[in-house]
Amino acid sequence: MTASEAEPLPGDIFEESQSLTIQDLSRICAVEEQHIVEFVHEGVLSVVEINTTEWRFRGDALRRARLALRLERDLEINLPGVALALELMEELQQLRRELQTRHA
Repeated sequence: MTASEAEPLPGDIFEESQSLTIQDLSRICAVEEQHIVEFVHEGVLSVVEINTTEWRFRGDALRRARLALRLERDLEINLPGVALALELMEELQQLRRELQTRHA
């Protein structure tokens, strides 16, 4: 093992039960806050709490935001397309779960 392999990787430990601010999401995803706002306006992300100073997101919004960013970057899908793709992916996942429970 080389010295660089032995060094710990920097990062944050994150539990999906935590809530996130727009600043948290933009920092962790390495995008501008405006990009997160665009995700909300297009329906890619949902705000679970709005108080007078900030939006709050459920912890699973991080996974969804990262997936949305990969779809945008890797497949060059626009925001409406990202929202549709995520919706279809979730529907497919739900149908697979239903199929598994019927065969179990």
